[in-house]
Amino acid sequence: MNFTARDHVALSQFWAEALPEVSTDFTAAPNPETVNGRVHLDLATTSAEHQAELVARLKELGATDADIGQGDVPWTVLADPEGNRFCVLEPRAVYQDTGPIAAVVVNCADPRAMAEFWGPATEWAVHEVDDDFARLRAEEGPYLEFLRTPDVDSLRNHIHLDFVPHPHGHEADVLRLTN
Repeated sequence: MNFTARDHVALSQFWAEALPEVSTDFTAAPNPETVNGRVHLDLATTSAEHQAELVARLKELGATDADIGQGDVPWTVLADPEGNRFCVLEPRAVYQDTGPIAAVVVNCADPRAMAEFWGPATEWAVHEVDDDFARLRAEEGPYLEFLRTPDVDSLRNHIHLDFVPHPHGHEADVLRLTN
């Protein structure tokens, strides 16, 4: 993952400790805005105990509770030290083999159109698609999910996805998330 950050050293340390299995890269930026963005991470857990332990550990590292209007849900919404929101999901069978990141979630106006474009563009399998939600995935790793979001134009694109060719010339892999 690649983020730009006000304090790239501190944010790098947070995510390196939060997800030691994931390669991260951080770049200094003068004044990135902390806003409700179009892209966020969903972290996977294997049990209710694992979810509680992960939330507690992330808070010890500097994450804070975040309210995005989620109400009473089985997952926990947190913000990293620079305010980037992410979710720690309750255990879900669909994410049992994704590794620590269950999904990269993109808020959008038309999930079906996004899947119709990004499926063929990346050669990733489309696992689910309807008017409100679409889920794609390479052979392994996290899912790429598109979620219909009202008033998506009010959200900032402060994180974007970069794709690079797969080393074997087939599917594209998500290489970086840039804040």
